[in-house]
Amino acid sequence: MSHRAPLLVSALVCGFIGVMQPLLIRAAQIPAEQRHVILMQIPDASTKALRGAKGELYRQADAGDVLRDRQSEIFDDPATPVGGNPHGDVTIVEFFDYRCPYCKQVQPALQALLDQDHELRFIYKEMPVLGPASVLAARAALAAQRQGKYETFHAAMMGTKGQISEDTVDKTAVSVGLDVSWLIQDMAAPEILQALRANVALAHALNIHGTPGFIIGNHILAGALDLDILKNMIAAARKS
Repeated sequence: MSHRAPLLVSALVCGFIGVMQPLLIRAAQIPAEQRHVILMQIPDASTKALRGAKGELYRQADAGDVLRDRQSEIFDDPATPVGGNPHGDVTIVEFFDYRCPYCKQVQPALQALLDQDHELRFIYKEMPVLGPASVLAARAALAAQRQGKYETFHAAMMGTKGQISEDTVDKTAVSVGLDVSWLIQDMAAPEILQALRANVALAHALNIHGTPGFIIGNHILAGALDLDILKNMIAAARKS
């Protein structure tokens, strides 16, 4: 892949899908009709996503009826990647954005949990709310799942420094051994856009308006939680 071919990025106006923006990504030999990545942008999402993200970064609310009514969407959606132990006794759900610094801040604690506690089931809810680059990264992540490399790509993206761009996504995909031509084709699949839209709608129904957001047991938590808080919530979920 010695050169870049332009991707004409189109956007469907459907509630929260925003404006058209051109992007470049390595796409040698990809037919022109496949060089389209539909980006989703939520108006004013950047402010909402980072509001209240400083300070304690902790909020707890009883989810009650909402969690009960939408259990299948939250815990058993076949389009959502699952990590850790698929049969674990406690499930953590995270809503996140690859451009969110607080998501990256909490990532080492989450990885430590998964390394230490082999009874944890982890559900990855891509929630790209910080603009087109976030959506591009989320689409690439879900497309990477089709090559069996979702968690590898996810960890690499969370480990990136600085601003995320299409170049960041491209280089990260190459670094983890993804077939980029295949990836680009899968990124354009309508099922991937549908999954992202469903995640955002579900988050809003759960009153999660920023990233990161977590569900542990019967509680919703927001912000870059530290390892002790996460362990305490897991212990409480096990007792209940």
